[in-house]
Amino acid sequence: MKIFPAIDIKDKKCVRLIKGDFDNKTEYEMSPMEQAGKYKEYGFKNLHMVDLDGALTGETVNLNIIQEIVKKFDLKIEVGGGVRSIDSIKKYADVGVEKVILGSAAIKDKNFLKEACEKFPNQIALSLDAKNGYLSVSGWKENSNQLTLDFLKEVNDFGVSRLIYTDINQDGMKQGPNFVETYKVADTSTCPVIISGGVSSIDDIKKAKELNNKNIEGIIVGKAIYDGDINLDELVKELDA
Repeated sequence: MKIFPAIDIKDKKCVRLIKGDFDNKTEYEMSPMEQAGKYKEYGFKNLHMVDLDGALTGETVNLNIIQEIVKKFDLKIEVGGGVRSIDSIKKYADVGVEKVILGSAAIKDKNFLKEACEKFPNQIALSLDAKNGYLSVSGWKENSNQLTLDFLKEVNDFGVSRLIYTDINQDGMKQGPNFVETYKVADTSTCPVIISGGVSSIDDIKKAKELNNKNIEGIIVGKAIYDGDINLDELVKELDA
């Protein structure tokens, strides 16, 4: 199972939000560059990054930081946060990002998602963020009134190369991911699925592996690393276990 340590960038700092709330954030002392270097040092190969400034503005605000990280550490990076145009996808693809994550813009406009998948084959990841079974959009402030599984069935043949499923009620809470819903999503999806939201301990990583669903590709670990609940020495062992 792939493990994606996370870096969320806001104002050039590493931050974590609780349930996606910008007013409920924790800032950490290390820079995104330092944190990426640390992950590389420990032996992680994949990295999940979110440009929170981009999520607020719809622009690739931290493109230069992400470009530097790609260049310096040679990590397989997936990046999201306010990607709303083909031009933004191209900017990320051009600097060597492995997957560009589309969220609200793709859910609000399926044609945009389809076009992105056609123009950037094998480079588009779709982020489905759900609350009580329904998709949320616009930084989780709006409920889309679309059931997650129904939407997924509609876009399953578009050519998305990876799905990131987050249960908003769990995100940043460190109470464990919603494995039951994730399993349903993985069973429905035609592409590999990444578990996101709520990872609190090494036990959550072990449980994810025990799901035994060949369509579950990996898991994102964020706040639990920053808060010291998960030790990187322990976590990296799960890469090989």
